[in-house]
Amino acid sequence: MSTREKSGCPINLSLEIIGDRWTLLIIRDMVFAGKKHFREFLQSDEGISSRTLAERLQTLQEEGILTRSDDPTHGLRTVYRLTEAGIDLLPVLATLGAWGSKHRKADDKLARNADELAAGGGAALEKMKAALRAEHIV
Repeated sequence: MSTREKSGCPINLSLEIIGDRWTLLIIRDMVFAGKKHFREFLQSDEGISSRTLAERLQTLQEEGILTRSDDPTHGLRTVYRLTEAGIDLLPVLATLGAWGSKHRKADDKLARNADELAAGGGAALEKMKAALRAEHIV
């Protein structure tokens, strides 16, 4: 995934990092499913390949959206954590979820979760961001 900037447009600059399908799904899994390990990401329903996952995780690390460290509980595993920049993507995910819930045939339970987060507004987003900070920022 190339992150070579083609213009100074803020939307373009954002899409050059998070504009592919897999990147936002990795962040979604970290935010909503609490995934932190490579194998956990591979188990997502969408079926990302290990090569694509490794590339996206590397790019997210290089761009400062997540960090990578050794898992203190298991010597052979790596833990991925969101940075403040990654946590700041929560409103983007919430808006995408609300749009998908409204305009696509989403799973009822998942759509309800998206709708509840969207209905909570800024206060709900800030509460969830605080919880993510406590979990990811060490």
